[in-house]
Amino acid sequence: MRFSIRGVAAVLAVGLLVAGCTTDPYTGERKLSKTAIGAGIGALAGGGIGYLTGSDSDKKRRNALIGAGVGALAGGAVGFYMDRQEAKLRERLQNAGVQVERQGDEIRLNMARSVNFDVNQAQLRADTLPVLDAVAEVLREFDKTTIDVSGHTDSDGAADYNQQLSERRAFSVAQHFAGRGVQTARLLAGGYGEASPIASNASAGGKQANRRVELQIVPIVAN
Repeated sequence: MRFSIRGVAAVLAVGLLVAGCTTDPYTGERKLSKTAIGAGIGALAGGGIGYLTGSDSDKKRRNALIGAGVGALAGGAVGFYMDRQEAKLRERLQNAGVQVERQGDEIRLNMARSVNFDVNQAQLRADTLPVLDAVAEVLREFDKTTIDVSGHTDSDGAADYNQQLSERRAFSVAQHFAGRGVQTARLLAGGYGEASPIASNASAGGKQANRRVELQIVPIVAN
């Protein structure tokens, strides 16, 4: 799992919650914990509320997805598979304001210039939907991956409120993907609140950039 939230959040996740020990992608720090969405690990582990703890959280998630029939990649095929997915994302998102970053065998999408939110809102704006639909199309095609959706806010308002708002924003995006046919078992969502700005909160433009979501696309590897 690739991102964390401060404390245990109360994000609705199609009725399921997954919390675990996670690694912050920016610092490498192990943190507890995050909220998950989708008919995900909780359901795959036997229903109800499932909790993943310890350093083997990623392995448990992978095994649950494979067991549910999502499928996995053999080690030697991972790089080529992610190369093709990266190329398709760059093709579909050309001139869309999405930064596609390759990090080893993982892909990160920074959508700060294309998927923003109005002040104090988690609802998706109409101008963001074409970009999200293009991403969803590629995610459906390359279905042997997991998608971590992280939400962010500007610094206005109380930190605790911004934490919850960032989680709602992540959930809105993940829910949109699910509505476009991306398997919910592949989706996890959580928030950083105001803790990870990419621009100065001293200006209106900087605040808008910080009201964003980011995606981490990770291959499901058999071994």
